[in-house]
Amino acid sequence: MEKNNRDAAFLQVGNKLLDWYKKNARDLPFRQTKDPYKIWICEIVFQQTRINQGLNHYNNFIKRFPDVQTLAAAEEDEVLLYWKGLGYYSRAINIHKAARQIMNEYQGTFPSEYDEILKLKGVGKYTAAAVSSICFGGRMPAVDGNFYRVLSRVFADDFDISNSRAFVYFSELANLVMPENVGDFNQAMMDLGSEICKPKNPLCGVCPLNKDCLAFSLNKISEFPVKTKKVKTENLDLTYYFVHRNGQFLIQQRKDDFIWKKLFEFLPAISAELEPFIKSSKTISHKLTHKNVNIEIYDVEVDSETVWNDFTAQNEYLITDLEGFHHKSFPKPLENYVQNSLKD
Repeated sequence: MEKNNRDAAFLQVGNKLLDWYKKNARDLPFRQTKDPYKIWICEIVFQQTRINQGLNHYNNFIKRFPDVQTLAAAEEDEVLLYWKGLGYYSRAINIHKAARQIMNEYQGTFPSEYDEILKLKGVGKYTAAAVSSICFGGRMPAVDGNFYRVLSRVFADDFDISNSRAFVYFSELANLVMPENVGDFNQAMMDLGSEICKPKNPLCGVCPLNKDCLAFSLNKISEFPVKTKKVKTENLDLTYYFVHRNGQFLIQQRKDDFIWKKLFEFLPAISAELEPFIKSSKTISHKLTHKNVNIEIYDVEVDSETVWNDFTAQNEYLITDLEGFHHKSFPKPLENYVQNSLKD
């Protein structure tokens, strides 16, 4: 009897959350569909991007690539171009590879089982659970930072979310409160975590779970979730040479084994023949996740046609101009530099 009462109390939390969601769910375009392709794209887009910042990007991406067949048939550079502004470009590279994987291994049909979705390039447990539950009724909690935060506060649970077992631990806890409609439950947790149970300044007064929340009743909201291990931020120094002449400039495409995968960049080095044309330098600071990037850019304006022709003939750099620049994807600091340098 005691166990039944406990289980009923847990389930009551999940049902309260569902009732709240039915009345307060955000009106978003991907909430009007069960198309696994669109749900997958939205989950990848909004992994590192707030909805209000990424919604136009999502809409434009879906307009250009409305289905997995169209995405798989596209060139990688175009996919990167339509990802422009979202950052974390490895996500775009992975969804492009996954689209081709779906065409080759699943005959163009999006897999419906959690374990099969998890095999797609770039898809983790959270995304697989979200697509599985929303589109196919799979009973998997889409555990992410929202789940950690909400559940640790509701139960005043001090399990360290930086622990390697945190995903398994909070998945088990989520299963205790998870009602029948898992898809809506997962989306409700997303909305609650981003709109109300926020990391800082949570809106506890309007939270549908405040009467059930132990951290709230103990006035210890700020103590949860517990996270003891912090990722060390590294400094990264980069040097570039912006080699240009009469509105044209030289670029190359980055490899896919480091930051800014497959994006375009300026020259990382120049030969002695170009050194006399260095006009100035500029230092730019840029923050990435766990990295402070310091970029030194040298402006190399080649006013000798002979030197320009000799250099470009001997090297395999791409030559572009401002019009061509708009059709390629650059890291944000380099993109800003080009726009400021060639705006006249």
